[in-house]
Order: sequence, then structure tokens, then C-alpha cells
Amino acid sequence: MSRPLRVAIVGAGPAGIYAADALLKSAVAVEPGVSIDLFERMPAPFGLIRYGVAPDHPRIKGIINALHQVLDKPQIRLFGNVDYPGDINLDDLRAFYDAVIFSTGATADRALDIPGIDLDGSYGAADFVSWYDGHPDVPRTWPLEAEKVAVLGVGNVALDVARILAKTADELLPTEIPANVYDGIKANKALEVHVFGRRGPAQAKFSPMELRELDHSPNIEVIVDPEDIDYDDGSIATRRGNKQADMVAKTLENWAIRDAGDRPHKLFLHFFESPTEILGEDGKVVGLRTERTALDGTGNVKGTGEFKDWDLGAVYRAVGYLSDKLPKLPWDVETGTVPDKAGRVMEETGEHLQSAYVTGWIRRGPVGLIGHTKGDANETVASLLDDHANGRLPTPVSPGPEAVDAFLAERNVRFTTWDGWYRLDAAEKALGEPQGRERVKLVEREDMLRASGA
Repeated sequence: MSRPLRVAIVGAGPAGIYAADALLKSAVAVEPGVSIDLFERMPAPFGLIRYGVAPDHPRIKGIINALHQVLDKPQIRLFGNVDYPGDINLDDLRAFYDAVIFSTGATADRALDIPGIDLDGSYGAADFVSWYDGHPDVPRTWPLEAEKVAVLGVGNVALDVARILAKTADELLPTEIPANVYDGIKANKALEVHVFGRRGPAQAKFSPMELRELDHSPNIEVIVDPEDIDYDDGSIATRRGNKQADMVAKTLENWAIRDAGDRPHKLFLHFFESPTEILGEDGKVVGLRTERTALDGTGNVKGTGEFKDWDLGAVYRAVGYLSDKLPKLPWDVETGTVPDKAGRVMEETGEHLQSAYVTGWIRRGPVGLIGHTKGDANETVASLLDDHANGRLPTPVSPGPEAVDAFLAERNVRFTTWDGWYRLDAAEKALGEPQGRERVKLVEREDMLRASGA
């Protein structure tokens, strides 16, 4: 093949950018070369780093610097504000590219099937995260009326949600939060936040650093009940075999034995409490019912038949993310993923859906930290390059890069570019400068498009 290998990547978050990086580092990139176009439905790139990481975690946002270096490469183009399949679908992409990698991630909340889940005051964590991260497609206000709030789940998203609910608006002001989020949190009435996990300290999915950060706030008193510090043989084995689990358990033990302080906002971490029902009156949340659980020897738990009602005005479920189904691709309803073998999209017949590949959370579900996505991308790209080397990729009708621009122009799609991101980045930094802040995030899609010069 005398022309460069043409690859489309749908989704410009870490997974998609890591896949682009793997392609650029391959032998094919040297000869005959690669030409990569990233399609992103948001006007800005970086996916969950921009719209999923809490604003008071600039350390994780530092990953953007590494992703920048990839997107700066001349072989890559970014098409932002382009929706799959609304603006461009799989058949369209196949006309322009040798292969298509889907890396669309997961943005919806996984369902929790308990009575009362649909009451007013019962929320999905993903929706709340989108609000405080300034996502353009969610409402600008959030009801923060409850003085006592529950967060269901013991992962890092649950910690983020609990921390944002317990912090003051002024604590968050140095971050990039937009004005509507600052105003919303300033009006927040929450004085108590209760995090519930149905298993024990050794089974918590927090990362040690995220957990310890809870205690750094001058306004948050973290409280752990000594009764909840319990381990069975399975838990002890987990601690021995997993350094992170051991560090989490040690932190929780230290908090359980210390004297309570007097910081104004209380954040309780409860273990061995399995949510069974959200309690309501007049259609609104008034409490949560949990069943006390006990370890069964293996690190798992069983119900004890002992129930407790908690007086609470709002409940946030942080029980996992779920990917949106992608049209024209096979779908596993159970896992919310696209079925694959080594990154190749597999049809029900067991055949590879020609020229289609997946990487990241759409492939394996929303598990692991951002860095885990790299190995995933390498495997997917290796499969793609193997198919390319063995003549298994069909030849596109219009492989020239200009054909894509013409197609989007014909459809009147207002798209943003990588140069446009630099303009948006500069506009956000300029907004923050008068207040001594690194940046203030633009929220309205139209404002983002205008700043990007779409």
C-alpha cells in the first residue's frame, strides 16, 4: 500500500488517544505511515478527564499533558462536536478509513434495583459528576437541599461525590469550576454525608491516596465506626496479596480509633450496610433502609436480617458507570460492552465485524484506573495491524483526508479542531486569570464552539 494507513477513532478520551499513540509507535507508522482522525461528540477532547475527574484533583488532570503530546503529532487530526452516529455512522467511516476503533467510554449510571430508586432526591452519581464538571448537556442547576445525604458505593467515584458534597464552595473556588457550580455548592445545605458499603474495609475499592485526601479538608470530619473494622480469612488474604487494599484498611483503622474532631461537616464511612430500600414520603426521599451484613469467611458477605432506617434527604448511587449502546455494533446487554476478541468487534456468528475494533471501557466495562487503558489500546492496535498485514482490511472508497472535510461540510456539521482546542484552552485560562485561578471552564456548548472557532 503506497498511501498511509487511514484509521478513524471514535472517542477522544484517554482510551482513544492511547490507541492513536500505539499506532504512531508501530512499524507501520514509519512505512507507509499512518493517518489518524479522532471523532469526539464534545467540542473539547479528553473525555472523562475533562468531564469525569473531580475539579479538586488537578494531579489526575496532569495526564492531559501527556495526551497533549500525542495530539500534537502531525499525523493526527481532531474532529470535535461530531456525533456518532448522528453526524457520521459506521458505513460513512468505512468509506474513508481502512479501520475504525471505537473508544467511547461510559458516561451513564448503572441501575440499582431497589424500591424507591426513582423517588425525587434519588440521583445517579454520573449525573452529579457531569453537573459539577460543567458538562454542556446537563442542567445548570442541582438541588442541594438535604442536610443529610447518602452515597451508595465504595469506589473512587463515591469518594469524589461525597467529598464535593462535604466541601465548601470557597474550598473549591481555586479549581476550574464554573460560576453556576460555585453558586450551587455555596447554597448546599449538607452537613452530614454518609457513604455506605455492603462489604468490609478490606473489600473497599478506594485507592489509598483518594481515601486519605478526604481528611485533608479543614471542613470535613471523617468518621469510621470501630464496629465496622472486621476481617475474615478471605479479607486477611486480600490484604496480604494486595498492597492497596492493605493501605486502605490501615487508614480506615486509624480513623476508627481516633477521637472525633470538631470540623463542621461530618463524613461517615459505613461498612457492612447493604441498601435495601430508599424510603419516601409524598414522592420525596426521606431515608434509607439498610440490612446489616456479616463476613462469610471468603471475604464475601451475607445478610443478618437486622435492618436499620437512616434519616436522609437525598441518595446518590455510585455503583458503576454504563456505556451507551453504539448503533450498528453488536451489544452485550449484561455487561454494557461491545463483544470482542483481542479488540476485534465480534458478531453473534463469531465472525469479526470487518474493520471495526474497540478499546477502553466500551470494550471491557468501566473498571480500572486511567492508566490501565494503555495495555488495552496496545492489544487492540496489535490486532488491527495484524489484520492490515494479512490483507483482512477492505480498501476504503475515498481514503484522502480531504474527503472527510468535504463530507462534514456537506452535512453542515460545525466541528472543532486541535487548533480550536488551543483557542478554547486559552479562553478558559483568560477567564480564570482575573481571579488568580488557572482556568474557569466554559460550560455552554455554543460558547465552547465560539471560543474554538468551530
